[in-house]
Amino acid sequence: MASSKDYLEYILGQLSELDDITYRAMMGEYILYCKCRIFGGIYDNRFLVKPTKSAKALMPDAALELPYDGAKGMLLVDNTDDKEFLSELLGAMYDELPVRKKK
Repeated sequence: MASSKDYLEYILGQLSELDDITYRAMMGEYILYCKCRIFGGIYDNRFLVKPTKSAKALMPDAALELPYDGAKGMLLVDNTDDKEFLSELLGAMYDELPVRKKK
């Protein structure tokens, strides 16, 4: 099941207080970037983030879910209504995210 553009727009709205949040459509889903670093995505209308140490600490009870068959597990963000929490989450995760490799 592909994710809806409406759900993507909702999540982007919740992250609107952060600088340089972008996305890329990929096979009906959306990969999310913060300052060119992948931090998560929208998969089957679920907001999933990489399981960094900071993300695990801020969401200790978050379910580890597969975005698609064969992928590594990601943390389900179920507190999407709290903009302040989402800003804190991304801010904490940013330094732990891998830098995009140059081609």
